[in-house]
Amino acid sequence: MTDAPAPPPTNPTKSVKVLLAEDQGMMRGALALLLDLEEDMQVVAQVAAGDQIVATALETRPDIALLDIELPGRSGLDAAADLRERLPSCKVLIVTTFGRPGYLRRAMEAGASGFLVKDGPVEDLAAAIRRVLAGERVIDPALAAAALSAGPNPLTQRERDVLTAAVDGATVADIAGKLHLSQATVRNYLSAAIGKTGTRNRMEAVRAARRNGWL
Repeated sequence: MTDAPAPPPTNPTKSVKVLLAEDQGMMRGALALLLDLEEDMQVVAQVAAGDQIVATALETRPDIALLDIELPGRSGLDAAADLRERLPSCKVLIVTTFGRPGYLRRAMEAGASGFLVKDGPVEDLAAAIRRVLAGERVIDPALAAAALSAGPNPLTQRERDVLTAAVDGATVADIAGKLHLSQATVRNYLSAAIGKTGTRNRMEAVRAARRNGWL
């Protein structure tokens, strides 16, 4: 992966500073170009990995961070929670391909001010940025309705950790070593997760949890 481009110099005539986190280079570049065309906005930083978000935000002090969810290195949802603690002046707007009810709930728990799916015009994104900075919460209406009907995430944090560690087909012993748990404890968590997702085995549980945005 190539390094993300260096942040541009700040333009004092543009009042809204934006950080953009997107791992697809073409999408990131297109969004940056389109947002820079807005009279009041400037993309002051672009990153391609989730573990670059917080450090870059602390350096560039954006007014708002547009974060994808599934990023290399670290989830955008985890980075959103850290931004709330370390740079509370920076609002977070999740902009993702994955419109899953569980992701929306997790984004709100992480302190995000908005959640949009990448299927609308850039004018809607610019309007959402302005609304978030004005103190509103902006959520894709169809996704909000789906989240209400889907109910809360039934998995505990430890059950999510174990399923996440099982994503690549890891053995119980591998998961136990990675999470510093006993193999019996891992089996118990896996069994609970399989039961809660209504599936037959751990890989089906992983797929169901990811489909619902619980991981």
